[in-house]
Amino acid sequence: MDCNKSKRQTAGTCASEGSACTAENTGSEESLDTLLGQKALDDRMRLIRHKIIVLSGKGGVGKSTVAANLAVSLALAGKRVGLLDVDIHGPSIPKMLGLDDAKVQIDNGAILPVEKAGLKVMSIGFLLENRDDAVIWRGPMKMGVIKQFLQDVDWGELDYLIIDSPPGTGDEPLSVCQLVKNADGAVIVTTPQDVATADVRKSITFCRQLNLPVLGVIENMSGFVCPKCGEVTDIFKTGGGESMANEMGVPFLGSIPIDPAVGEACDAGKPFVYHYSRTETAKAFERIIAPMLLLSERIADGSAVKTNKTKEGVVMKIAIPLAEGKLCMHFGHCEQFALMDVDEKAKKITGKQLLAPPAHEPGVLPRWLHEQGANVIIAGGMGSRAQSLFAENGIKVIVGAPGDEPEKVAIAYLDGTLKTGDNVCDH
Repeated sequence: MDCNKSKRQTAGTCASEGSACTAENTGSEESLDTLLGQKALDDRMRLIRHKIIVLSGKGGVGKSTVAANLAVSLALAGKRVGLLDVDIHGPSIPKMLGLDDAKVQIDNGAILPVEKAGLKVMSIGFLLENRDDAVIWRGPMKMGVIKQFLQDVDWGELDYLIIDSPPGTGDEPLSVCQLVKNADGAVIVTTPQDVATADVRKSITFCRQLNLPVLGVIENMSGFVCPKCGEVTDIFKTGGGESMANEMGVPFLGSIPIDPAVGEACDAGKPFVYHYSRTETAKAFERIIAPMLLLSERIADGSAVKTNKTKEGVVMKIAIPLAEGKLCMHFGHCEQFALMDVDEKAKKITGKQLLAPPAHEPGVLPRWLHEQGANVIIAGGMGSRAQSLFAENGIKVIVGAPGDEPEKVAIAYLDGTLKTGDNVCDH
């Protein structure tokens, strides 16, 4: 039977009789459902302050272990945290948290997440009748269930939602990025070997193509600490993740060593950072969440400059676009960015990096510089739209600066002697 032909015939008959036809109104009904669904999704996400996606370019790097322990670490820091497992084909979060037999409840049409020690958790694993059942779905069906997890789960008010995605750059991470439009960024997990870091580069490129900030790279399984003598053995070598992060121009959040207790905790369903809080590995997780905790300290006024206090005074990071070693008149045409840590009180430069920027596309450079920790950019010229994007990312903009060496420009700015002229690119 030709279904399309049947629908055409039905529509034609209804039109000839001058009556309203269900077939003719299907499009508008679908549009209304889409609109209402998007509103419900936006309403849910509006109650969550920070959304962080945990990615990996390759399987077997311990991504879910990292995601679970990051979520627990944030909860132990006093934050309201949700953990969403969107690994449809291999959900491991329930096992790691001792929630194998947990089932979700429905209340007033909303799905209630499973709670453990104040942590709200949702996974496809809670919906399977048998934990050994295989989920054999194509892309659109996976997109639908991920949307339902975000839209129909009653997450309530959260400080953080950690989203554990499966490895690679396929349907699940793409769906999350498309649905969570205001995510704070991605944390990318790798191991030190070249075969892993090569795939992680693809994850970073994936984030840049989707305008998703990269909060940083974590190097997991970075050396084995002997539980008896304390000697460190680099089974998979070490430093590959940090080296790759520097080459790709993204922050490096830290290294997590191989610890037999991590595997034991996961198998027993015990959050490692809670039950082994005094170990060096648990302390590594504490250090790694520090930049994520800073997300909560963003100044509401995007034009304000975010500073960090240290023993020496107040530190800010200044970004200066360069061409041939001097300030470039337009930030989007530069060859490099000089990123300088400066002590505002002492009026001196305390550190400097030269980084190659990503391809100049609308919105990319403001997010990228925000990821690097910049809170001031000094340029020769910049359009009004770009200035507003930098402001949205908490970066103060100074335009009309002269084409001098970056150190000279930064010191002049700190001294209050920087002479600025016309904005050479006001469009």
